[in-house]
Amino acid sequence: MADIAVTNIQPDRAAVASQWQLIWWAFRRHRLAMVALVVTVMMYIVALVPGFFAINDPNLQNARATFHPPQKLHLIDTENGFSFGPHYYPMKLTRDPETLAAIFREDTTKRVDVQFFGRGYEYSVFGLFNTNIHLIASPDKTAPLLLFGADRLGRDVFSRTVQGSQVSLSIGLVGVFLSLMLGIVIGGISGYYGGRIDFFMQRLIDFVLSLPTIPIWLAMAAALPQDWPATLQYMMITIILSLTGWAQLARVVRGRFLSLRTEEFVAAARLDGVREGRIIFRHMLPSFASHIIASITLAVPAMILAETSLSFLGLGLQPPTISWGVLLREAQNIRSIATAPWLFMPGCAVVVAVMALNLLGDGLRDAADPYNK
Repeated sequence: MADIAVTNIQPDRAAVASQWQLIWWAFRRHRLAMVALVVTVMMYIVALVPGFFAINDPNLQNARATFHPPQKLHLIDTENGFSFGPHYYPMKLTRDPETLAAIFREDTTKRVDVQFFGRGYEYSVFGLFNTNIHLIASPDKTAPLLLFGADRLGRDVFSRTVQGSQVSLSIGLVGVFLSLMLGIVIGGISGYYGGRIDFFMQRLIDFVLSLPTIPIWLAMAAALPQDWPATLQYMMITIILSLTGWAQLARVVRGRFLSLRTEEFVAAARLDGVREGRIIFRHMLPSFASHIIASITLAVPAMILAETSLSFLGLGLQPPTISWGVLLREAQNIRSIATAPWLFMPGCAVVVAVMALNLLGDGLRDAADPYNK
């Protein structure tokens, strides 16, 4: 009998891969999106535990550090011998003899070594326990390290920017989540049932889309009482942003439902006696979940910019709440800009966050597109 050669033929990876695997493989080819993913993950890690990454107490005022300029971290010390290690030199405050303007100069005779995982001010972790361990800590409390300088009250801009990321980044996620719920429910009902229900829902969506967004935000935010606690202000601002951000997503969901309700798997589920709610949420929504995720990622930057704009104009969150928009209010006048340009550092954080989220959303949208493989 002739020998029979048995070959073990492996199927093509793409032929047996799931939809999520195909999306991930396509997403990995988008280099900018991968970089944006890393930046976004790092920013949200900082926002989860901002106290760990902050160096100084963000609410601590220091009269001698008013408009203190940013300080540099040094790795090599040539002023006091020759040694390696992260350190900084405290700045000495002097006055110009003619204008009496404050002048800060590094005092290279004093060296302060930076401690990693050192002890500083106490903060709460998820409201569960308190700790004073920080990623970077300074042992000299009389001459703190101010990486981004200080504001008009001598508060550390870097620590306040880190602390503000928790509110500014989370308000985007919470707002988009509420918008997602409204968009899926209203758009899903409109596309699934059609007829008069679809006509009524579409007119509601048209009405919301016709509203001028910024004046509506300003009017609704201005109606909030100024004496409300910070948590209540946060919740109401989030609801305001959500009420005007669901219409576009609802229209996308409605279009997808109109195209899917005539598919064979939907008809089979109906004939099998499956309830309509299960058909919508178990069979139809997962078929375009990747598009919803891409839409969410692109909607988060808009929420962050909206909160920043409202807070910058004094109609959003109010001090002592710390957010990027609240911090940017310190740079509203020409004197502050001329005296302390580093007060714009929270604005740089907004730019980085928005660009990273937009690039991440573009990458997800391209990867989820079945015609762009």
